[in-house]
Amino acid sequence: MIRVLIVDDHAIVRRGLKGLLSDELPGAAFGEASDAQQAMKELRREKWDVALLDIALPAKSGLELLKELKGARPKLPVLVLSAHPEDQFALRALKAGAGGYLTKDSAPGELVKAIRKVLAGGRYVSPTLAEKLALNVRKDFTRLPHETLSDREYEIMCLIASGKTVTEIAGELSLSVKTISTYRTRVLEKLGVKNSAAIVQYAVRNGLVI
Repeated sequence: MIRVLIVDDHAIVRRGLKGLLSDELPGAAFGEASDAQQAMKELRREKWDVALLDIALPAKSGLELLKELKGARPKLPVLVLSAHPEDQFALRALKAGAGGYLTKDSAPGELVKAIRKVLAGGRYVSPTLAEKLALNVRKDFTRLPHETLSDREYEIMCLIASGKTVTEIAGELSLSVKTISTYRTRVLEKLGVKNSAAIVQYAVRNGLVI
């Protein structure tokens, strides 16, 4: 029996994944968590075989949670399933210990294939991402400004670059406007730019948004 922990803040998404995987993985058992706190509670409650993890979680980002999960259970395969494009978060997720990265618009069969791959101890990445990983390994230069951002700062940067306002981001991440404004200030300082429009320009120039 495969035990799958689904971490996503949308109940409809969790239910949909359970329905899909119940058909594809007969006899599988499921646990659910809507945020980092619940995920860690579930981790202590049960010995899970694999975790499906969203990036955009309230209070604490999925990347931060990923590091906690791997710290508590280093051998736990974690597959990141996110609405964010590969270009934005995949490299960070894999470096943090994820066994694979899929976008939520992937075909159901691809999700099942990815789960089986990480359960077997492998890594699941798309051909495009595999190429990016190979290029990244060969690179040997000073880190770009956005690579110095913390995971949450990077998430805020991507949301700003996608056109969202501070207020919209605060609502999406269940954080205060003041907190988001503080993160935005840090992003501006680290990128060396003066306003949100410049953040958008930086993200586009560096291929961080489509």
